[in-house]
Amino acid sequence: MRILLAVDGSKSALQAVDALIEHAELYRDRPTVELVTVHPPVPRLPGLSKLVSKAQIQQYYKEEGEAQLAEAKSMLENAGIDYEARILVGPVAEILVAHAKARRCGMIFIGSRGLGAARNLLLGSTVTKVLHLAAVPVLVAR
Repeated sequence: MRILLAVDGSKSALQAVDALIEHAELYRDRPTVELVTVHPPVPRLPGLSKLVSKAQIQQYYKEEGEAQLAEAKSMLENAGIDYEARILVGPVAEILVAHAKARRCGMIFIGSRGLGAARNLLLGSTVTKVLHLAAVPVLVAR
């Protein structure tokens, strides 16, 4: 089974990594993990391209994404779980669900709260959107 594991470097995201590692033995075959972090796009502002190049923005996404993936990569490697890491850019919930569909993931693991500023009473706003948009089971780690 292919599982999308969404991380953003937060404590909650690392709890999702722990949950996946803990449940990996329950599957007949070890799961293949799509380790994904999604960066919201840099706002398009008039004159921004005169100050910051497209290459600089791409480098920013790469550096931020690698930092967000680092601990999760280490945890999965230590547990002996294979993964493919990806840094994506766009509206977070929509990109996660679209990527899960495109890669034929059978499940999405996600932490209950991320690093975003907006908060709902029980779950983060990204998690709430993923739950509404996903066509596959979503495991929310607390």
